[in-house]
Amino acid sequence: MKPVALVPVYNHAATVGAVVQALHQLMLPVILIDDGSNAECATVLDALAATPATSLLRMPENSGKGSAVMAGLREAHARGYSHALQLDADGQHDAEALPTFLDAMYKTPKAVIAGFPCYDASVPASRLLGRYLTHVWVWINTLSLRIRDSMCGLRIYPLARTLLVLDSMPQRSRMEFDTEILVRLDWDGVPICNLPVAVCYPTNGVSHFRPWRDNVRISWMHARLFFGMLRRLPRLIGRHFLSPEHR
Repeated sequence: MKPVALVPVYNHAATVGAVVQALHQLMLPVILIDDGSNAECATVLDALAATPATSLLRMPENSGKGSAVMAGLREAHARGYSHALQLDADGQHDAEALPTFLDAMYKTPKAVIAGFPCYDASVPASRLLGRYLTHVWVWINTLSLRIRDSMCGLRIYPLARTLLVLDSMPQRSRMEFDTEILVRLDWDGVPICNLPVAVCYPTNGVSHFRPWRDNVRISWMHARLFFGMLRRLPRLIGRHFLSPEHR
């Protein structure tokens, strides 16, 4: 097994350095994906890319987190890595959880290791409500509770299986990607291992979530997935309710 860390970055100049340092402490090589960051952040990324075990993949323009992650997954696979640990560049996820995620990867190499957030008091109430609505739709669209949280920015993908699913799905470029890829991996029978991670929202943190635009995208995604679930309904029922190992 040969894991690599993927860090999609869009204007996180103040936090990405600490994220990379935490990954290097675990002896993980890092691929930074610059999704059209401004000059300040681009300069920080260039400096990080000059350090050992760090490389930079630069998107031609800002095209969304989904596009950046997909480019990173394909690049990691092309370089011969077996697994990709995706971690957001904003520093919200507790780095102390990373060894547990890697241990789970080695124990269950065919599974997606998906984080589910344990929030402190800094989380906005509107975010909690929005996430809960997404949880409900994911449970409906998978006919299960196997995915605890589909929006967490910390997860580990088994690359070969993920690329097969990725190449067969419509290309989603923005915030909806994290949820859609997990649902489609579950549809394809990939095991999901859920692990907790502490998450905080820094007072001066940078968020690129745009409530109106991104909620419309996410709502449309849930509708698409619902009709996709209906098309797969006989197979999903057979797999999830007749086979004990998939319950």
